[in-house]
Amino acid sequence: MEILVLFFIAAYGMSNILVFGSIFDGMRKFISDMGALPYVGFLFQFISDLLGCMMCTSTWVGFFFGLFVMSPFLILVGVDPTYSWFFDGMLASGAVWAINSIVEWFEENR
Repeated sequence: MEILVLFFIAAYGMSNILVFGSIFDGMRKFISDMGALPYVGFLFQFISDLLGCMMCTSTWVGFFFGLFVMSPFLILVGVDPTYSWFFDGMLASGAVWAINSIVEWFEENR
């Protein structure tokens, strides 16, 4: 159980920093500006849109965590390591969406 809570908090923290953190303002602006390039602009536009969406970013954070840090599906459920990273991305997306929804609710109702 502690593994899941740690995974959820780490995924939320990393996603929150990537989407809202002021330390990445320059990087997000650079990627957004590169979206106007003629041949590869669509890729930069995709990444820019991804970094503006908490649910989208957390999916990729979950993929990264599942591949390189820890895989809750591999540890707790015993899913094959070949594709457990995919389920980790879905788990991170759902958990971060739930946490972010609660945080936004409290921000609106202060």
